[in-house]
Amino acid sequence: MNELLIVDKQLTPKEKPSIKREMEIIEDDSFNYDGYQVVRGEFFSHLYEPCITFNNFKVYMNTACIKKLPETDYVQILVNQEKKKLAVRPCSEESKDSFRWCSATAKRTPKQVTCRVFYGKITELMGWNPSYRYKLVGKLIQSNGQLLFIFDLTAPEIFTRTSKDGEKARTSRKPVYPSEWEHQFGVPVEEHQKSLQIDIFDGYALFGMNDKSTKNNMESEDMTHE
Repeated sequence: MNELLIVDKQLTPKEKPSIKREMEIIEDDSFNYDGYQVVRGEFFSHLYEPCITFNNFKVYMNTACIKKLPETDYVQILVNQEKKKLAVRPCSEESKDSFRWCSATAKRTPKQVTCRVFYGKITELMGWNPSYRYKLVGKLIQSNGQLLFIFDLTAPEIFTRTSKDGEKARTSRKPVYPSEWEHQFGVPVEEHQKSLQIDIFDGYALFGMNDKSTKNNMESEDMTHE
């Protein structure tokens, strides 16, 4: 009975197909970024990008924010009224105007914080409709050795609400954008680079999220340190 013997022959380097291929790169020193716009991140899916949402007199950051700062439980919000920028920076529980941005569970899910006074001031500053939902995409940056999230208040995704007689108001699932974005992809490269170059102490005001200082009866709705 004949037996079939299979021999695993090792190919020599000359016999092996070439895996590496040279990448063709064209040298062009005449290229520059004049006339180019950096396409806005809001035009792409940003499930894993840092976002902050204003909705129904509440503010909250998404899971992506919390995951990027896994050791942070408390934060502060700062607003630059002139530059229309909002910053969220980590802090200790004892810091003035701090609030907990996530649950106290192992999953650390986003926490919606009721803040009627702050909500009203932001919507007034930006001319927003307080009945709509506004979502801002931001970036985690480092300034003066400190990590913080920066959000551009002039670049919201707007989710409108409509209602018919006798029916509950419905929030649109499709966002609309500021009208000035209609004929542009984004901002020029140079402007885009400057947008994240900030000085955390330059024009930023610290906002308290606690409504208890107001002379109304909204203390029970405040969730700052729950």
